[in-house]
Amino acid sequence: MKIFLLFTFLPFLLSSFKQAAASAHYDKILTHSRIRARDQGPNVCALQQVMGTKKKYFSTCRNWYQQSICGKKATVLYECCPGYMKMDGTRGCPAVAPIDHVYGTLGIVGATTTQRYSDISKLREEIEGRGSFTFFAPSNEAWDQLDSETHRNLVDNVNIELYNSLHHHMLNKRMLTKDLKNGMTLVSMYNGQKLFINHYPNGVVTVNCARIIHGNQIATNGVVHVIDRVLTSVANTIQDFIEFEDELSSFRAPAITSGVMDILGRPGHYTIFAPTNEAFEKLPRGVLERIMGDTVASEALVKFHILNTLQCSEAITGGAVYETLEGNTVEVGCDGESLTVNGVKMVKRKDIVRSNGVIHLIDQVLIPDSAKQVIELGGAQQTTFTELVAQLGLASSLRPEGQYTLLAPLNGAFSDDTLGLDQRLLKRILQNHIIKVKVGLNELYNGQELETIGGKLLRVFVYRTAVCIENSCMVRGSKEGRNGFIHIFRQIINPAEKTLHEMLRNDKRFSIFLSLVKAADLDDVLSRPGQWTLFVPTNDAFKGLTDDDKDVLIRDKNALRNILLYHLTQGVFIGSGFEPGVTNILKTIQGGKLYLKTVNDTLLVNELKSRESDLMATNGVIHVIDKLLYPAELPVGNDQLLTILKKLIKYIQIKFVRDSTFKEIPLTFYKINIIESNVQPIITKEDPSITQLTKLIEGEPEFKIVREGETITKVIHGEPIIKTYTKIIDGRPVEVTEKKVTEERIIQGPEIKYTRITAGGADNEEKLKKILEEEVTKVTKFIEGDGHLLEDEEIKRLLQGAHTEEDHKHLHGKHNQPGGHKEEEQEGGQD
Repeated sequence: MKIFLLFTFLPFLLSSFKQAAASAHYDKILTHSRIRARDQGPNVCALQQVMGTKKKYFSTCRNWYQQSICGKKATVLYECCPGYMKMDGTRGCPAVAPIDHVYGTLGIVGATTTQRYSDISKLREEIEGRGSFTFFAPSNEAWDQLDSETHRNLVDNVNIELYNSLHHHMLNKRMLTKDLKNGMTLVSMYNGQKLFINHYPNGVVTVNCARIIHGNQIATNGVVHVIDRVLTSVANTIQDFIEFEDELSSFRAPAITSGVMDILGRPGHYTIFAPTNEAFEKLPRGVLERIMGDTVASEALVKFHILNTLQCSEAITGGAVYETLEGNTVEVGCDGESLTVNGVKMVKRKDIVRSNGVIHLIDQVLIPDSAKQVIELGGAQQTTFTELVAQLGLASSLRPEGQYTLLAPLNGAFSDDTLGLDQRLLKRILQNHIIKVKVGLNELYNGQELETIGGKLLRVFVYRTAVCIENSCMVRGSKEGRNGFIHIFRQIINPAEKTLHEMLRNDKRFSIFLSLVKAADLDDVLSRPGQWTLFVPTNDAFKGLTDDDKDVLIRDKNALRNILLYHLTQGVFIGSGFEPGVTNILKTIQGGKLYLKTVNDTLLVNELKSRESDLMATNGVIHVIDKLLYPAELPVGNDQLLTILKKLIKYIQIKFVRDSTFKEIPLTFYKINIIESNVQPIITKEDPSITQLTKLIEGEPEFKIVREGETITKVIHGEPIIKTYTKIIDGRPVEVTEKKVTEERIIQGPEIKYTRITAGGADNEEKLKKILEEEVTKVTKFIEGDGHLLEDEEIKRLLQGAHTEEDHKHLHGKHNQPGGHKEEEQEGGQD
C-alpha cells in the first residue's frame, strides 16, 4: 500500500517540478541543459566544469558558447538531470531516482557528511518522520572548506551546536526552486534565524550567498537542495559590521559624516564593496584631503561603493553592470575565484552576509566621476590632452570651486607637428578647449555660442546623429565631475577667424572661383554675417577654361549666378556631422539639390570626393572640391555656353534645350539681422542731404547717410516693446523711442552704407555734427562706392572723448590731402 501511494504521489511531484521549469530562472537554465544534452539520451543534462576546480554549473547561453566561466576555460560534463538515474545497458538516464525521506535522500544526492552529522546529532529521527521540510544540505566539500575552528566546535558539541546548525539549514515546509523568489527572506528552524534567498537571471539560486548546486531532489517528507557552503548565523546589519570592524575605520568616517551609515542600518538588500584602510592609504594625499573636505564629494564616494541589490560572489559568472546608490554604474565580474570591479581584481574577502545585505572587502578605493575634478575625468584616450593641460599650467586655473567644460580631443588628434609647436601657441590652442561654464550634453543646442577661457566664442552645431563644436564632432564618453563636464572630440577644435570671402581671397587655389564670384556680384554674400555651407572648386576644376570662355560666362550673369549659387546652401553642415553612409539632401540657393554622404571619413558631394572638408569661417564652412558642380536637371539653351560647360563638367550629361534661359536670382535670398541692444533712435531729417543725429541714452545706435529722395528698402521689426518720450536736444524737442527689437533689413536695391556709433558727451556730439556737415558734399560719391567717409573707429573715438581738438583737425585734414579725395570733393560740390 505504501509503495502504491509513493508511486501515485511521485507523478504529482514530478509534474510540479516540470511546471517550475516554466516559471523560474533555475529551472529554465536546467531545461536548456537538457536540450544541449539531448543527443546523450533521455533526461541527461549538460554542465560546465571550471578547469582545475570542482565547480559545476548549468550554464547560460553566453557561458556555454564562450566555453568559459569567469574567464576560465570550462569543460562539458554530461550527468543525469536531478531526479533521474542510469540503468545498465541503456542510453541516458531513463529511470526515476528512488524516492525516500529526507534522511535517505541526503545519501541519494551524495551529501553523506550532512547525513552522518544528522545521525550523530539526533536529527535523523526528525527528518525520517512525519512533516514537510526543506533541507539546504552542505556538500561534502562544503564541510571540508569550513573554518577549522568552527568545524571543530560543531563536532565537539553535536547535541547542541551541531544540531542547531543543521536546523539552521532547514525550513518546516517544502520549497522547490520555483518557490525561492529573489529577495525572499525565510525563517529557519533554529531560533527564528533568517535565510536570505536570491534567485538570479543566470539561474543561480543562493541561500545566504551559498549556491544551490543540486536542487529539487524530492523526498517523501520534503525536498533536498545541495549547497556549496555551510551556513552561519546572520544577525547584525552592515552598519554594525562597519562600526566595529577595525579594518574599515577610514571608510567609516566619511560614511558617518555623509549620513550614508544610517542607510546601511535599515532593512534592505545591499551589496557594499568596502575599501579597507590599506586601500585609502594608496590614494594621493591631496586627492584624499580634497574629497574628505567636500561633503558632497565624500557622500558620492561612499554611495559609489553601494549597490541596491544583493550580489553574492557565487552568482557572478561573467561581467554585469550594476547601478550604485551614487547613480553611476560599476561593472562587477570575476576572474577565476576572484571578483573584479571595473575589470580590476581587488576583492580581498567576499560574501560577508548580514541581515540587510552582503559585504565584499576591497583593497582599492572606487572614486566616482562626481567626486573627481574635471581634469581627472580624462580616460586613456585623452591622456595627451590632460597631460598637456597640466604641463602648460592650465590645470591650475581649473579651480575646485569653479565650473568648467573640457572639450578633450582624442590622443590621435594631436599630430607631431601640433605637439612640436611653440608652447605659447600650443597653450592658446588648448585654451580653445576649455569653456568658462559647465555645460552638459543635453544643454547644448544648435546656434549656441560658448566662450572659452581664452575669450574665443565657439559655435555649436546639432545634427540628427551628431553634436559638433566648430570643425570637430563629439564621440561618446561625456562625463560629469565635481566642477565640470568633459566631452570627447575627434579632432582639435579650430575656431573660425575669417569670413568665407577672406578665406577664398587668402588661398590661391580658389582665385578663379573668387573672380567669378566677384563678377556675379556675390562678394557681399560671402563677406557678411550668416550661416552658409560653400562647396569651393579649386583652380584645377577650371582647367581648359580660356579667357574668352570666362568672358562668356561673365557676360551671362544669370547663368553665372545659377552655377555659383548651386555651390551654396543655407546652414552650416560639418562633414563629420553626417551619419556615415546615409545620403543627406541639401537644397541650394540656386534651387537645385546636392546629395551628400560620408564614406570612410570622406565627404562625397554628388558622388564627388571633397579633397578637404570642414574649413571653418565666421559665417559658414567650406568644403573643397576639384570639380565644378552643376545641377543635372538644369538645361542649357546656348551652344557656346554648352561647349564651355562640357569642357569643365565631364561626370554628368548636361541637358540642352535650345533657347532655354536661366532664371534670374535676385540678391534677396540673404538678409542682414541687426539686433539693437536696448534703444532705437527716431531719426529727424533736417536737410535733404544729411540725417540729423539724435543722441542716445544707451546702446549701440545706427547712423545712416542717405541721398535726397532715396529710401531704405524694406525693414521688418519683430514685435518690439516700445517706450516713447520727448528729449530736448539743441533746444528743440525730439521724440525718442526706446524699444527692444530685432530688425531685419532686406537688401533689394543699392546698398546704403552706414556707420555704427556709440553715445558720447555733448561736446563730442557738436564736433561730430560739424565734421559731418563738412562731409555733406561727399555723400553722393560715397554712395556710389568710390568715396571715403570717416571710419567707424574714428567716429567712435570722438564720441567716447578719446581725441582732442588736434585729433579732430588731423582727422578732418586727412580727407583734404592731395591725391586722396580732392576729386571726390569737387564732384560732391557739383552735386
